[in-house]
Amino acid sequence: MSKPWIETYGDSIPVEVNPDQYPSAVAILKHAASEFGDHVALECFGQTMTYKQVDEASDAVAAYLQKELGVKRGDRIALMCPNTFAFPVVMVGIHKAGACQVNVNPLYTPHELSHQLNDSGSEMILIFSGSTPVLAEIIDETPIKTVITINLGDGAGLPIPSPEVDSRLTDTTGLAEVITRGRELTLDPVELTGDDLIFLQYTGGTTGLSKGATLTHRNIVANSEQFKAMLPGATEPGEEVVIMALPLYHIFGLMLLVAYAALGARIVLIPNPRDMDGMIDTIKGSKFTIFPGVNTLFQALSASPRFGEIDLSAYKLAIGGGAAVIEATSNRWKELTGHHIKEGYGLSETSPLLCINPMNVTHFTGTCGVPVPSSEVILLGDDDKEVGPGESGEICCRGPQVTQGYWEKPEANAASFTKDGFFRTGDVGVFLEGGFLKIVDRKKDMVIVSGFNVFPNEIEATVTACEGVAECACIGVPDERTGEALRVFVVKMPGSDVTSDAIVAHCRNNLTAYKVPKQIVFLDALPKSNVGKILRRELRDQN
Repeated sequence: MSKPWIETYGDSIPVEVNPDQYPSAVAILKHAASEFGDHVALECFGQTMTYKQVDEASDAVAAYLQKELGVKRGDRIALMCPNTFAFPVVMVGIHKAGACQVNVNPLYTPHELSHQLNDSGSEMILIFSGSTPVLAEIIDETPIKTVITINLGDGAGLPIPSPEVDSRLTDTTGLAEVITRGRELTLDPVELTGDDLIFLQYTGGTTGLSKGATLTHRNIVANSEQFKAMLPGATEPGEEVVIMALPLYHIFGLMLLVAYAALGARIVLIPNPRDMDGMIDTIKGSKFTIFPGVNTLFQALSASPRFGEIDLSAYKLAIGGGAAVIEATSNRWKELTGHHIKEGYGLSETSPLLCINPMNVTHFTGTCGVPVPSSEVILLGDDDKEVGPGESGEICCRGPQVTQGYWEKPEANAASFTKDGFFRTGDVGVFLEGGFLKIVDRKKDMVIVSGFNVFPNEIEATVTACEGVAECACIGVPDERTGEALRVFVVKMPGSDVTSDAIVAHCRNNLTAYKVPKQIVFLDALPKSNVGKILRRELRDQN
């Protein structure tokens, strides 16, 4: 296969990376503790932990899991926690004990939690106290035998008031006690390899029940090396300050945590990015260099009247993932910071990074960039043959960051890979000049209007550029005349009086006739996942 993106790499990006640069993700933290022991690793609630302190606290967690609870290599342990000190400390402790971490959204419903615990076979959960009522609802229907509860200040030993543990959970141990007792125990090091499982990363479940992508230590080490190779100017050892507003239970945040730990970065944890004032208070004086996020977060932050309070003197880069970066959002961000948002693309199944716009590309490309080193990316048509230049097809990939499959789902695995081992992403894309990949849309989101294929992303980008529109989402709805018609759900800017007619007129000026929305519906807010993705499925269900 040809790799037109290699020419775009130039001299600054290697064609290949070493997926075994470290034998495991645990070795990365050991390296960081040795190289950057006294550097601040984590900052949260106005307090800090050094790399040495994180290493010691995670040793205590691992020793307790191993000696008191009998955790063995390969056991699955669920972690249900927001972005606080406890998350990285517990994460590394789980891995040092040789176990596989099952990442759980702390805002899950009882139904969602029950499915994930049963599917993964987790017998132990470390859970934020505020999430315990959800667990109490369904614990008897799951394999869970051990519950360790987490308060907001745990991990760093801070006495921060936290929600009470649900009284229905009668046999629990607090993380603070685990660490205290674990410090008196001796950890037996587990010789992990790249083939050991590190995460069961459950997909968003936008269609049916979610599946656990099996990710290995090699997958995560490879992807962190791929990320660093693509953005050499944003990965200076001992120099970077990263705002971690992305939830750490999401694979994008997890990989970045590992990648920047390898560099001794200071990682500023944001427990609740929806609290815009609280986030600005936290970041305004941090002199951050790197800001990863999703389009909706950048949109909200750039619209805040307090944006001017933020010290941008050290700022280098914003990285957008999880959903497409809208051009209007990136243009506004550039007005405020001097730089466009670097859009990337990936999935839970690719650990997650598959493509990103390189460091030396300063304009808004309207693409998710080029494939990262050591990756193969092809576009397949409905006949499973590679499409021609300029044609769209399903994005399929191979590489050291790509999952081997879903946890105990042989049928899904058979359907998710081609005969020669390429993972089928379910996304539709087209290669532009220089190997830049443009995501057209998810296969299932395509709308057919009078026989013409319409991709909602294009419509959303056009409507968002209309004055007075804050954000929008486009779906297809049944139509007697055209088969399907476009319905766009719009959230107005504060104080805006934009009308349906104005939006349709704007679309007529920018889109061919069959792409013009037939219906405009105004909402106060769009339904979103906790990562910030707009949930078109919920909008469809309203019909």
